[in-house]
Amino acid sequence: MGFKVAVLQFAVITFGLLFGAVHAADARTIQLVGFGDSLMAGYQLPPGDGFPAKLEAALKAKGLDIAVADAGVSGDTTSGGLSRIDWSVQDGTDGVILELGANDALRGIPPEQTEKNLETMIERLKDRKIPILLVGMLAPPNMGGDYAEKFNPIYKRLADKYQLSLYPFFLDGVATHADLQLSDGMHPNPKGVDVMVEHMLPAVMSFVGMIDAGAK
Repeated sequence: MGFKVAVLQFAVITFGLLFGAVHAADARTIQLVGFGDSLMAGYQLPPGDGFPAKLEAALKAKGLDIAVADAGVSGDTTSGGLSRIDWSVQDGTDGVILELGANDALRGIPPEQTEKNLETMIERLKDRKIPILLVGMLAPPNMGGDYAEKFNPIYKRLADKYQLSLYPFFLDGVATHADLQLSDGMHPNPKGVDVMVEHMLPAVMSFVGMIDAGAK
């Protein structure tokens, strides 16, 4: 083997090793946090059947290296979420799926207060430069039309104001199907969570794409 050929082969091998090392260093797991209430926390479901775990599995099945942390607390209102968002969403988080408000509506909390709490949470996350996928809820029918007229538009209004990604209704495809709910008629069973993940997956993948593009 000639000297020049040997040098060329050495250079090619060295470049390949360095190129691979750079890409290995660049490759990292995107860290999402599912921040919400019992709908996020997997109320009365076995470990691994909650929304964050099943969403993570669905994303990985699409070939995406993503971890979805479960920061759901059963019974949480937007006031409760506001009180813990700073420490529940740790530094290094790449994006937050923000889902709160269902318990506010069930308790008849004034929609103006719900909106104020959500807005403060959004502003705190934006101050930390953490992207947000805002997840909407709808007021239960028993709260009446007047309450729904004030509550239901909150999420789109905030998404428009802060230019956020929005998934309009977390329980889409589940809310009116008893076979996808627990006996309480409010929370999803494991099959219901599967439906929620299936419906929401395109929005989450788009959100992740936005995060990835912003990181480059």
